[in-house]
Amino acid sequence: MKVAVLGSGVIGVTSAYYLARAGHAVTVVDRQAGPALETSFANAGEISPGYASPWAAPDVPMKALKWLFMEHAPLILRPKPDPAMLAWLLSTLRNCTPERYAVNKRRMMRLAEYSREQLIALREDTGIRYDERQQGTLQLFRTHKQVDAAAKDIEVLRRDGVRFEVLDPAGCVAAEPALTHVQGLIKGGLRLPDDETGDCYKFTGQLAELAGRLGVDFRYGVTIREITRKGAEIVGVQTSEGVITADTYVIALGSFTPRVVRALGLRVPVYPVKGYSITIPIVDATRAPESTVMDETYKVAITRLGDRIRVGGMAEVSGFTNDLPAERRGTLEQSVNDLFPASGNLAAATFWSGLRPMTPDGTPVLGRTPIRNLVLNTGHGTLGWTMACGSGRVVADLVSGRSPEIETADLGLSRYC
Repeated sequence: MKVAVLGSGVIGVTSAYYLARAGHAVTVVDRQAGPALETSFANAGEISPGYASPWAAPDVPMKALKWLFMEHAPLILRPKPDPAMLAWLLSTLRNCTPERYAVNKRRMMRLAEYSREQLIALREDTGIRYDERQQGTLQLFRTHKQVDAAAKDIEVLRRDGVRFEVLDPAGCVAAEPALTHVQGLIKGGLRLPDDETGDCYKFTGQLAELAGRLGVDFRYGVTIREITRKGAEIVGVQTSEGVITADTYVIALGSFTPRVVRALGLRVPVYPVKGYSITIPIVDATRAPESTVMDETYKVAITRLGDRIRVGGMAEVSGFTNDLPAERRGTLEQSVNDLFPASGNLAAATFWSGLRPMTPDGTPVLGRTPIRNLVLNTGHGTLGWTMACGSGRVVADLVSGRSPEIETADLGLSRYC
């Protein structure tokens, strides 16, 4: 079967790889000059199924009000006269109930855990390398209130069978020895030993090479102008280099998906939530993290990537903006300076922002649509890499006429109807 995949971020490339491995003839189209040059380029570097949780949580509305007055706020709202933004915000608020949070978290963890299994198998099968480490994630608490608040998350982890360790300050230092220099800041931690880290850009580039060896045709620098529908199916994609036709079309365009499918009569509730990162060259490895430390105070992840430190976080609702405000960089620098002082050369750090494609309930939109030969794989938010391999495998199974190995009926667009 001929399959066209629109988008070459980590979601698009993993979809293409699994489709090719299933025996399909795959073409990937992207406006960028190569894979993973937008949202996948400089993310926080985590693969964290245990932290697969919706942003729409019961306590978020009250926290959001408090964050409005914080200098280094983890959530930033820059309102504008945008109906899509307003609709997304209202829908997100409707999901901030205990009942909806529980349903959405179970969906997310199901896909995230499956994706981890697929990644492990992929690594064993291919030997793919991407500055990977399998040394867990440490969520670090600076206050006793944060320690107490973690109880509800611990209960969820226990119920879902996710391995975890509750640590005192000494235990946190044992897991991340560089924290010995700032042990006085630490009140406790929650460690997920099965989580992984790595460079998503390197991973996606390496996987694109593997997919190319399987026959995938990557067409970079190609702009998608319009998807043409005739009756109940897609008949082609109009691009800057002519028409691309296929038997099945997979849309993995992240935050831009709603714009592309609107003319097809589909309403996909995905909106860009901007994240930021800095990447710092390490100057003293003894003061750098071994894996990922999640700074609960600033909602910032500090990750070791080979000879670099990636510091990523924040959620800014501001539409399709790519500016780099100095105050956002300041938040990232504040966190890494607090916990890993003198570990890297901040003056040489690169500053980046990306648009995470978020749904109101946190769960991606994954599966078939009312259009017979159109499949969506989008809306993974902050967990694109965490869920990428599982999502790609699900797409390949659906296109191949096989039943996916996990339940997917509640992951599709139909849940919004």
